[in-house]
Amino acid sequence: MSLRRGIRSVAPTVPTASMADIAFLLIVFFMLTAVFATNEGLQFQFPEDDPTQLDVQPEEAVHIKINGAGNYVVDRTPMTEAELGGYVQMKMEQNPQKPIIIQTNGEVPYFVMIDVFDLLKYLEVQNISIPTQTEVERWKAFGIFE
Repeated sequence: MSLRRGIRSVAPTVPTASMADIAFLLIVFFMLTAVFATNEGLQFQFPEDDPTQLDVQPEEAVHIKINGAGNYVVDRTPMTEAELGGYVQMKMEQNPQKPIIIQTNGEVPYFVMIDVFDLLKYLEVQNISIPTQTEVERWKAFGIFE
């Protein structure tokens, strides 16, 4: 009796069926454990809407209203970006701690406000305030904002 006749030879192979599963699990693992940087760009906090607290008095500050690209109203006077820089620089020479209030129109693109932030950063302004909607409404009642 010969046993060799009934045995078929099977070619040796590496099982790759579970390789795709392992690769998928590794991808998921690395995606879940990756650390993403969240603080890029401008470093500031949005103001809290607290009607009982008023940090900046609008009469003592420089008020910049941004209506569009190159369209600024500074202390109720229309100005260009170059005039804005000169005016703020003059005010900062008089009082380096003078607060700057920046108010934007809702339709103004973000890059216009970023340009004003860059200008103020270049002028080394330290005290910048973005008023909340409550502050704007309160100051409008006193005739400070338009």
